[in-house]
Amino acid sequence: MRTLCASTLIGEFFIIGFAGLVAMQLSELSAGAVWAVFGTAMVLSVLLCGMLSRPGAVQLGWALQIGLILSGFVVPLMFFLGACFAGLWWASVHFGRKVDEIKAARAAADEGPGSAAPAAG
Repeated sequence: MRTLCASTLIGEFFIIGFAGLVAMQLSELSAGAVWAVFGTAMVLSVLLCGMLSRPGAVQLGWALQIGLILSGFVVPLMFFLGACFAGLWWASVHFGRKVDEIKAARAAADEGPGSAAPAAG
Protein backbone atom coordinates (compact mmCIF):
# COMPACT_ATOMS: atom_id res chain seq x y z
CA MET A 1 0.00 0.00 0.00
CA ARG A 2 2.83 2.37 0.83
CA THR A 3 4.21 2.43 -2.71
CA LEU A 4 0.88 3.18 -4.37
CA CYS A 5 -0.10 5.82 -1.81
CA ALA A 6 3.32 7.47 -1.94
CA SER A 7 3.13 7.68 -5.73
CA THR A 8 -0.25 9.40 -5.48
CA LEU A 9 1.06 11.84 -2.87
CA ILE A 10 4.10 12.78 -4.94
CA GLY A 11 1.83 13.44 -7.93
CA GLU A 12 -0.29 15.63 -5.69
CA PHE A 13 2.80 17.53 -4.58
CA PHE A 14 3.38 18.72 -8.13
CA ILE A 15 -0.28 19.44 -8.82
CA ILE A 16 -0.58 21.48 -5.62
CA GLY A 17 2.50 23.47 -6.58
CA PHE A 18 1.16 24.24 -10.04
CA ALA A 19 -2.23 25.13 -8.57
CA GLY A 20 -0.47 27.56 -6.24
CA LEU A 21 1.14 29.28 -9.22
CA VAL A 22 -2.24 29.56 -10.93
CA ALA A 23 -3.89 30.81 -7.73
CA MET A 24 -1.36 33.66 -7.52
CA GLN A 25 -2.53 34.85 -10.92
CA LEU A 26 -6.28 34.20 -10.70
CA SER A 27 -7.18 35.17 -7.15
CA GLU A 28 -7.07 38.38 -5.20
CA LEU A 29 -5.18 36.63 -2.41
CA SER A 30 -1.67 37.78 -1.62
CA ALA A 31 1.25 35.59 -2.63
CA GLY A 32 2.00 34.99 1.05
CA ALA A 33 -1.53 33.73 1.72
CA VAL A 34 -1.49 31.49 -1.35
CA TRP A 35 1.82 29.90 -0.43
CA ALA A 36 0.90 29.57 3.24
CA VAL A 37 -1.99 27.34 2.20
CA PHE A 38 -0.59 25.61 -0.88
CA GLY A 39 2.92 25.33 0.59
CA THR A 40 1.54 23.69 3.72
CA ALA A 41 -0.38 21.21 1.56
CA MET A 42 2.78 20.46 -0.44
CA VAL A 43 4.80 19.82 2.72
CA LEU A 44 1.99 17.67 4.12
CA SER A 45 1.91 15.53 0.98
CA VAL A 46 5.64 14.84 1.22
CA LEU A 47 5.54 14.18 4.97
CA LEU A 48 2.66 11.76 4.48
CA CYS A 49 4.87 9.67 2.18
CA GLY A 50 7.09 8.88 5.15
CA MET A 51 4.21 8.42 7.58
CA LEU A 52 2.18 5.89 5.60
CA SER A 53 3.07 2.99 7.88
CA ARG A 54 1.84 4.88 10.96
CA PRO A 55 -1.71 4.84 12.29
CA GLY A 56 -3.85 7.72 11.09
CA ALA A 57 -1.80 8.44 7.97
CA VAL A 58 -4.51 7.20 5.60
CA GLN A 59 -7.09 9.38 7.35
CA LEU A 60 -4.75 12.37 7.12
CA GLY A 61 -4.41 11.55 3.42
CA TRP A 62 -8.20 11.72 3.10
CA ALA A 63 -8.12 15.14 4.77
CA LEU A 64 -5.58 16.23 2.18
CA GLN A 65 -7.88 14.98 -0.59
CA ILE A 66 -10.77 17.00 0.81
CA GLY A 67 -8.54 20.08 1.04
CA LEU A 68 -7.45 19.55 -2.55
CA ILE A 69 -11.06 19.45 -3.71
CA LEU A 70 -11.93 22.51 -1.64
CA SER A 71 -9.06 24.42 -3.25
CA GLY A 72 -11.38 24.52 -6.26
CA PHE A 73 -12.92 27.61 -4.71
CA VAL A 74 -9.65 29.40 -5.50
CA VAL A 75 -8.68 27.55 -8.69
CA PRO A 76 -11.86 26.08 -10.25
CA LEU A 77 -9.99 23.35 -12.13
CA MET A 78 -9.00 21.90 -8.75
CA PHE A 79 -12.55 20.62 -8.23
CA PHE A 80 -11.89 18.22 -11.09
CA LEU A 81 -8.24 17.48 -10.29
CA GLY A 82 -9.02 17.06 -6.59
CA ALA A 83 -11.74 14.56 -7.41
CA CYS A 84 -9.36 12.68 -9.70
CA PHE A 85 -6.71 12.49 -6.99
CA ALA A 86 -9.31 11.46 -4.40
CA GLY A 87 -10.19 8.57 -6.74
CA LEU A 88 -6.51 7.70 -7.08
CA TRP A 89 -6.11 7.86 -3.31
CA TRP A 90 -9.05 5.49 -2.85
CA ALA A 91 -7.61 3.09 -5.44
CA SER A 92 -4.15 3.27 -3.86
CA VAL A 93 -5.50 2.44 -0.41
CA HIS A 94 -7.98 -0.20 -1.61
CA PHE A 95 -5.74 -2.09 -4.01
CA GLY A 96 -2.64 -1.50 -1.91
CA ARG A 97 -4.27 -3.31 1.01
CA LYS A 98 -5.21 -6.19 -1.28
CA VAL A 99 -1.61 -6.45 -2.50
CA ASP A 100 -0.39 -6.43 1.11
CA GLU A 101 -2.82 -9.25 1.97
CA ILE A 102 -1.62 -11.33 -0.99
CA LYS A 103 2.02 -10.78 -0.01
CA ALA A 104 1.28 -11.79 3.58
CA ALA A 105 -0.54 -14.94 2.42
CA ARG A 106 2.38 -15.92 0.18
CA ALA A 107 4.88 -15.30 2.96
CA ALA A 108 2.81 -17.45 5.32
CA ALA A 109 2.62 -20.20 2.71
CA ASP A 110 6.38 -20.10 2.18
CA GLU A 111 7.01 -20.42 5.92
CA GLY A 112 4.53 -23.27 6.27
CA PRO A 113 5.37 -26.95 6.88
CA GLY A 114 7.81 -28.51 4.47
CA SER A 115 9.37 -25.22 3.45
CA ALA A 116 12.68 -25.88 5.21
CA ALA A 117 15.46 -27.06 2.94
CA PRO A 118 16.65 -30.63 3.56
CA ALA A 119 19.96 -30.93 5.38
CA ALA A 120 22.87 -31.95 3.22
CA GLY A 121 24.73 -34.87 4.45
